[in-house]
Amino acid sequence: MTEQSKGLTRRQLLKTSATTLAAGAAASAQAATVIGTPKWLPFDHNGPMHYDSPGWQFFTAEEAAEVEAIVEQLIPADELSVSGKDAGCAVFIDRQLVGDYGDFGRLYMEGPFTPGTPAQADQSPLVPRERYRIGLAGLSKYCQATFQKNFSALAPEQRDKVLTDLEKGAITLEGIEAKAFFQQVLDNTMEGFFADPIYGGNRDMVSWKMIGFPGARYDYRDYIGLHNQKLNLTPISIIGSSAWNKKG
Repeated sequence: MTEQSKGLTRRQLLKTSATTLAAGAAASAQAATVIGTPKWLPFDHNGPMHYDSPGWQFFTAEEAAEVEAIVEQLIPADELSVSGKDAGCAVFIDRQLVGDYGDFGRLYMEGPFTPGTPAQADQSPLVPRERYRIGLAGLSKYCQATFQKNFSALAPEQRDKVLTDLEKGAITLEGIEAKAFFQQVLDNTMEGFFADPIYGGNRDMVSWKMIGFPGARYDYRDYIGLHNQKLNLTPISIIGSSAWNKKG
């Protein structure tokens, strides 16, 4: 077979195709100018730019007061750190509920809903938004019937008693199991206390400073060889700042 009769070789075909595609892409590409902060989509590279928005995004003012009282009791202020309230845990929860986490948008939420084993974890048909709205309403009704006050108006000892009974399931709430509601709030409070401040909690990186966590640093190569030394690194947020004090 002569060189001329071979026709187009595989290598020539691939090279020609790649060149054509590149030329087509260059011809169809158009420049775009973005003005202002682009809308963030879940798992988009832009990140959660809306978490520093002022005010409550999900909770009503009355609900927010109760959640702040709960997180303040779960993480009280001491010589090591501020309280869960002052650390912004309620703000963190509020921002999570208004986003995809609030309606379990990325989870399978079709029936049947039946009680599962501990290994199967949560089987509730209620999404977090519903759990908070129903749970807070039930807690308010219980506290009014028992103490003639809302939870936020109770003395610290009374708050402890109510939270302990919620954790044990010794209280009956309308529409939701007391233990499930307590665990929901406890988990989210801990997440808010230790999460990156960009999400609304861990205000001024108080928890990171408490435990000595250096934060979201890009590079640790300068410290690899520094064994058994106290580095005293100032924590850094995802946004690259060591100060993040936004409030709800």
